[in-house]
Amino acid sequence: MEPHTLSPLMQRFILHFGEMGSRWGINRTVGQIYALLYVQARPLNADEIADYLSFSRSNVSMGLKELQSWRLVKLLHQPGDRREYFEPPKDIWDIFKALLEERRRREIEPTLSMLRDALLETPASADDKHAQKRMREMYDLIELSSSWFDDVQRLSPETLSSLMKMGSKIKKLLDVKDKFRFGGEKTDNKSEDKSAKVAAKEKD
Repeated sequence: MEPHTLSPLMQRFILHFGEMGSRWGINRTVGQIYALLYVQARPLNADEIADYLSFSRSNVSMGLKELQSWRLVKLLHQPGDRREYFEPPKDIWDIFKALLEERRRREIEPTLSMLRDALLETPASADDKHAQKRMREMYDLIELSSSWFDDVQRLSPETLSSLMKMGSKIKKLLDVKDKFRFGGEKTDNKSEDKSAKVAAKEKD
């Protein structure tokens, strides 16, 4: 059987994805395996992946297990073929949400757990009180972000795409809201000043 080959375009993408993988919490091998599966037009088995990337079969097996734990690849079977095949989720938004969910589980939730425990402790000094105040600010921010993430997870891909495209429009809407809010405060202040003048005049 002839060895599987990749075009220069695909090679560049796969190599780059491997380099970026370490910044996202996965090693180079896992990143390259995922990139290969992502750009392929059909599912691949472990032997084909090893052939394409010149990896050992054991490295491919470990890489696929890691990707399955991240829910970034699906296991498939072909009729009449006992080998296992792999492919990434079809929808790019499903991939995006799977990455965010896994990173939250591995990185954010342990931090929230530690902060909860720290905030339940009785501060032993003024320094501890200040430290807990700062921890509370961090905890509240992460909780708010997590709540937003839960809402995003429930959105359909179409709605999520539309929401992200509205980025600048949402900012303008919030700016208008702030102007109305601050304008309302100015109006209230003017009313208070007027009432104070009337009261002073009546007193005189």
